Amino acid sequence: MNRKTLVLAAAIGLLAPVLAGCGDTEGGSGDGDAIVVGTTDRFTLSKDDPAPVDPAYAYDVGTWNILRQTVQTLLTQPRGDGAPVPEAAESCGFTDSGNERYSCTLREGLKFSSGDPITAADVKYSIDRALAIEADSGVFALLSTIDTVETQGDREVIFHLKSADATFPYKLSTPVAGIVPEGSYDKDKLREGFDIDGSGPYTFEPEVKDGELVRATYVKNPSYKGSLKVGHGKIEMLSYESAEAMGEALESNEIDIMTRGMSPEQITKLANDSDDTVDLVESPGLEIRYLAFNTDAPSVENKAVRQAMARVINRGELVAKVYGSQAEPLYSLVPATVTGHSNAFFNLYGDPDVSKARELLGKAGITTPVKMTLHYTTDHYGPATKAEFEQLSKQLNDSGLFDTDIEGTGWNTFKTAGQKGKFDVYGMGWFPDYPDADNFLAPFLDEDNFLNSPYANTEIRKKLIPETRRQADRLAAVNSMNQIQDIVAEEVPVLPLWQGKQYVAANDNVTGTAYLLNSSSTLQLWELGRGVSG
Repeated sequence: MNRKTLVLAAAIGLLAPVLAGCGDTEGGSGDGDAIVVGTTDRFTLSKDDPAPVDPAYAYDVGTWNILRQTVQTLLTQPRGDGAPVPEAAESCGFTDSGNERYSCTLREGLKFSSGDPITAADVKYSIDRALAIEADSGVFALLSTIDTVETQGDREVIFHLKSADATFPYKLSTPVAGIVPEGSYDKDKLREGFDIDGSGPYTFEPEVKDGELVRATYVKNPSYKGSLKVGHGKIEMLSYESAEAMGEALESNEIDIMTRGMSPEQITKLANDSDDTVDLVESPGLEIRYLAFNTDAPSVENKAVRQAMARVINRGELVAKVYGSQAEPLYSLVPATVTGHSNAFFNLYGDPDVSKARELLGKAGITTPVKMTLHYTTDHYGPATKAEFEQLSKQLNDSGLFDTDIEGTGWNTFKTAGQKGKFDVYGMGWFPDYPDADNFLAPFLDEDNFLNSPYANTEIRKKLIPETRRQADRLAAVNSMNQIQDIVAEEVPVLPLWQGKQYVAANDNVTGTAYLLNSSSTLQLWELGRGVSG
């Protein structure tokens, strides 16, 4: 086993300029066999989720990983980290001192994969469409600071913002800002099914069985013109029901790469295996896990109950027993290594303390044990999720203050049930849309938040979030960010648990795996190639 540990943050300064300077490329092997990638992400059509890959609706890491290969955005996030760089645009920037007017000039000769030209009007149409539809997923909220979109000629797009937003370039690099053709996407209706029309580095050919995407084929887009260099002309992605099945597929050479959904046991085995035909690449990640609360639900509407849970749960023990060295305890929504991180929950609650939790509940007049169900998804965050919730339930029950059980639900049903308030307490993960503290705070706490949470704090929404967005220098926004985290620790609308690393396992004749995932867990399939790895 050749175990590779990659610390992307140390290389940011070197990588970003290289990517920005790529320009138009004709790379890619084109010939030869496909590189086959395995995942445990499941993609299923349903009544509640009929349009999973429409950019105006998609809002989870799996569907975004499909869109990032196929639908072009004005800007893109670089290999490691750092500020977004031009992609469909040749240049972008604020044109005022208040960060309220943002202008982009498109590259010349942009085309959709159909061969039709892309103009500034297509960009305006795509953004206006996402805002007008206001999909239940809440993804449109990423564009909520936009007031109007203006075009000047065929190549210039000007965004007039409602208020200062220094994070706006990051938001234009996300799939909700993807450019789509008007003829394929209705203005006021989502596009159902798995078909995608875009201008990204790859075209997309879905293979669907009984409403479920079982295989996706990515073929180099001959019309693509952007900043990304395509390393291989054909990539296939297969979806597996379990980490075990995906692992067996790697062993039998059915796939070349394992990505999302590996089990802790698989990672440990691969790290210690003497087989030198498979590489395990470990890199820092910004994935977080947390408990979300329906703060209107009778079992948890009193914040003393949520505070008592924060007092009782032992993150260190949870991580050690379930994930080992593959995760770290997290004491805020903002993970370590992101500017603005603080240990707000540890600062307020300290080490687990059952007696203080009992005192909290007693002062609030809460009868114990407090009975509740902890809900988790069975098929989205990896096979260890059930074990994680078994440990959480045990910790709470062993305190004598809670009487909990657990219940698992498939992701397709789970995410909708959470947004509709059907769960009092449920476990969620977050893969950032972009690596800035704003994206670990606003999506949970602002208006139109993706959880559809009933929790609302006026100081956070009206004062602190706007303050953080006015600061182009993110260090200058830290004080407001810390105030938000302190309020969250006090009121506990969500309870952060841990922050994870990310892993890729690949046959050693595949190159580019070190950059297959960026810090936001975004798949960058264009990085892959065939050859001899180092």
